[in-house]
Amino acid sequence: MNSAVDPLARKMKWRQIWQKWLYGLFGTPLNTLITVFVVALLFWTVPSLLRWLFLDATWTGSAKDCASNTGACWAFIGAKLRFILFALYPPELDWRPTLVIGLLASLLVITGTPKFWTRHLVYLWIGVVILMWMLMAGTLVGPKVPTSRWGGLALTLLISVVGFACAFPIAILLALARRSKMGGLRTLSILFIETVRGVPMIAILYVAMLLVPMMLPAGFSPDALVRAQIGLTLFVAAYLAEVIRAGLQSVPHGQAEAASALGFGYWHIVRLIVLPQALRAVIPALVNLAIGILLNSTLVAVIGIFDLLNAAKNAANDPVWLGFYDESYIFVGLIYFSLCYSASRYSLWLERHLRAVKS
Repeated sequence: MNSAVDPLARKMKWRQIWQKWLYGLFGTPLNTLITVFVVALLFWTVPSLLRWLFLDATWTGSAKDCASNTGACWAFIGAKLRFILFALYPPELDWRPTLVIGLLASLLVITGTPKFWTRHLVYLWIGVVILMWMLMAGTLVGPKVPTSRWGGLALTLLISVVGFACAFPIAILLALARRSKMGGLRTLSILFIETVRGVPMIAILYVAMLLVPMMLPAGFSPDALVRAQIGLTLFVAAYLAEVIRAGLQSVPHGQAEAASALGFGYWHIVRLIVLPQALRAVIPALVNLAIGILLNSTLVAVIGIFDLLNAAKNAANDPVWLGFYDESYIFVGLIYFSLCYSASRYSLWLERHLRAVKS
């Protein structure tokens, strides 16, 4: 009986999908006009774009070979791949940022797996972050490399992931403080959140780079990358606090009251009852903010840090390969797209997984 019903159900499902597509494309005169316009635009632009990207492209050779061709110069990417990924880091030590990228990827995979969500994960994050910093700096294995020579993909991932991870506990405390019954604590939290959210991220970075050294005692000035990382962390924490506060407000107050009646303390109620439900409710917002932080990390270029996008831009400034900005930005754009798309798909999977566990 089931074997006869399932094919029929699938057939009806596909028919409904096709009907929705057809109605969306041609259901009204306006929809039909838009569809025809878009199809005509694609027929006009896509063939020439494909010809530039693939058919007429130069895949190997030198800059002279690209100059005599009308297509894309992917040979430029092959020649400048190392600089785009690692920027000014010493070429003989490329294994360090490569290992850091691998450690970050492994850490994110472990963090994204629900069965590893224990308190030990916090210790793992602290240990791996310290290890990555010591690897990049050459503290464990010489020679030492100053942060001014860090760059590329490893630096972009490092400042984005570490900034979000360090901002998370700060944001939780800020969100709890904003909902606190203690007036002074609530006021301080509101002032910090609204002040930081009312200032552009680039202004925060300029303050960290220019004003902070002037406010510190003479002879004491933290590393430029450290100041930028702290500024980014505080900026993320302000936005993340509002996302978490929205999740906290979605949890019925009666649950906290019931737990309190059973003898639970405040922090046990928050950790075991309120916070897990709050974070589950705001998973899409958390992932969206993480994607935004990854993309906004490109702003560190204005203070002289060689992130991935800045490295790609400077690669096209090489006199030998001057002017191949399109190829450089397309390649970097694909890297950003793959990272953001993967995060988006993970968010959808995690929502389905937690919904299934809850049911």
